[in-house]
Amino acid sequence: IFILSAFFSVLGFAASAQVTDEILDRRPQTTAPVSGDAVQAGNWIVGANVADIGMNFKSDFFTLNINPRAGYFVSDNAVIGAEAQLGLDIYDGGETFRYGATPFVRYYFPEGAAPTHRWFGEALVGIGGSSEEDSDGDAVFSSVLGLRAGYAHFVAQNVALEAILGYTRTSADISVGNGASGLNLAFGLQVYLPGRGSR
Repeated sequence: IFILSAFFSVLGFAASAQVTDEILDRRPQTTAPVSGDAVQAGNWIVGANVADIGMNFKSDFFTLNINPRAGYFVSDNAVIGAEAQLGLDIYDGGETFRYGATPFVRYYFPEGAAPTHRWFGEALVGIGGSSEEDSDGDAVFSSVLGLRAGYAHFVAQNVALEAILGYTRTSADISVGNGASGLNLAFGLQVYLPGRGSR
C-alpha cells in the first residue's frame, strides 16, 4: 500500500508539473530577441506615437495628439522618414485642429544594445499649423524643430513599444508632444517590416 501510495503521489506530482509548464508556456509574450534583425539596412518602420490624450469633464475639454510615421533604413541602425503631427482639441464653444509634417532621421546606438531592446536618438525638422486664429503673437504656421531620445523594447518578431523624451521648438499654434515648445514625453508602437533583401 505504501509503494502504491508513493507511486501515485509521484505520478500526480509529474502531471501537476506538466500542467504548470503548459500554463507558463501560454503566458503573453513580453519580449523578443530580434532587435539586431529589425534595424538592418533595407527594412521599414511604420507606427505612431501618442503624446497626449485626455478628457477634462469639469471643463468639457478633450485633447488628442498622435504622430503617425514611416521610415526606411538607409543603412544598419540609420532611418530616414517622415512624421505627421496631428492634434485635436474639442471644448465648449469650438474645436481646434493642429497639423504638420516633419521629416526625421533616427539612429539606433550599437552601444548598450541588447537582443530585446535598442536606444536611439532622433532629429526632426518640418512645418506645422493650426486652425486656431493667431493670438498672443503666436504664428498660425511655423517651422518645427526637435531633438529626441528614446528606448525601443521588442515584444514580438517585428513589433516594439517605444518611450520617447524630446524637446520641440516651434512658434506655431500646435502641440507637438505636450506643448508647442519644450520638453515632451510620448509612447508609441512601431512595426519593423523586413525589406526585400531581408526576407
